[in-house]
Amino acid sequence: MVRRLGLTGNEAIAYAVKQCDVGLVSAYPITPQTIIVERISDYVANGEIDTEFVCVESEHSALSACIGASLTGLRVFTATASQGLALMHEVLYATSGLRCPIVMAVANRALSAPLNIHGDHSDMMGSRDCGWIQIFAENVQEAYDWTIQSFKIAEHPDVQLPVAVNIDGFTLTHCLEDIEVLEKEDVEKFLPPRKPIYRIDPEKPMTFGAWAMPEYYYKFKLQQQEAMENSIKVFKQVADEYGKLTGRNYGVIQSYGLEGSKVAIMALGSTCGTLRHVAKILRETKGLKVGVIKLWLYRPIPEDDFISTVENVETLIVLDRALSPGAVFGPLGSDVASMIVKRNLDFRLLNYTYGLGGDEVSMDLADKLLRLAVKVAEGVKPTSLTGYLREVV
Repeated sequence: MVRRLGLTGNEAIAYAVKQCDVGLVSAYPITPQTIIVERISDYVANGEIDTEFVCVESEHSALSACIGASLTGLRVFTATASQGLALMHEVLYATSGLRCPIVMAVANRALSAPLNIHGDHSDMMGSRDCGWIQIFAENVQEAYDWTIQSFKIAEHPDVQLPVAVNIDGFTLTHCLEDIEVLEKEDVEKFLPPRKPIYRIDPEKPMTFGAWAMPEYYYKFKLQQQEAMENSIKVFKQVADEYGKLTGRNYGVIQSYGLEGSKVAIMALGSTCGTLRHVAKILRETKGLKVGVIKLWLYRPIPEDDFISTVENVETLIVLDRALSPGAVFGPLGSDVASMIVKRNLDFRLLNYTYGLGGDEVSMDLADKLLRLAVKVAEGVKPTSLTGYLREVV
């Protein structure tokens, strides 16, 4: 059973957490994430949920408190953004290394300097190799849905890894949408109470965070890598179960308009909606065969699914909403290039950076980009294979 509510992205995530029987939330306020934990603190103060809300002096301490709670067997949630995520950086690795299935919402925001509070993916991309499963939501409905699903993915016996649910700062965090929410009892059926495999228990002493010499350290890391690989299968299973419950079908990757198209644009997050809308207009009014590829799952990168998705693509433009100074391609572009080389694929790849500091892709800019992709596919040489989107098209 579902009902409809008008919620912002932040409020939708807080509402999902309210329904997920979370034992502890610890977070520090930072724009544009603050409303998430404000709403959760309201739920706690009003007695609507039986959750311990721990106030701390920094994001570093917030995630540290979450680790301690998770190791006792509690279901745990936190949220942050930008400089807060950067301050957590040390603890991100400890969280995944200790195999704590914590769920964290990241309200993606530009990093200083100069100071900017608007959305881009620089924060998460700076921590992309921290051992967390990473999901990017396109809209508020997805933010709600992925939060619920993430707890089940994280806590699965074959995974036991933390999950970051990413939503674009202000574009989604403060955007009010009409979404469908589940009833509490339906969430409880989908997401039973956490059953920890290992936990701190005075009656059964165990060692956590032990010292590891070289001959053992790498084995821990290989186990993390194995869990990451396992998570793709679990991810699909959870998404399939959630789809049967809600009628909303999720997976690791989503494509639009690839039937008969040899040209595609690939991106993460809210920009995909704009690209898909403009692609639809161009297909219906101009007869231009252009497609859009959206990754829901960024880490682990769903290699096999990507390969099958682009099997007929000849020209692919990958968009990165983060800058990698000094690198040839951006983070997502580098991942795609790696898969192309590994699988010996033969198609043209362009990689543009966009959207830094809230510089959103308008319909006009998306139109120019999609038209450029078609021209490149027809043999027109672009001014550059890389660069900042607004400067290139």
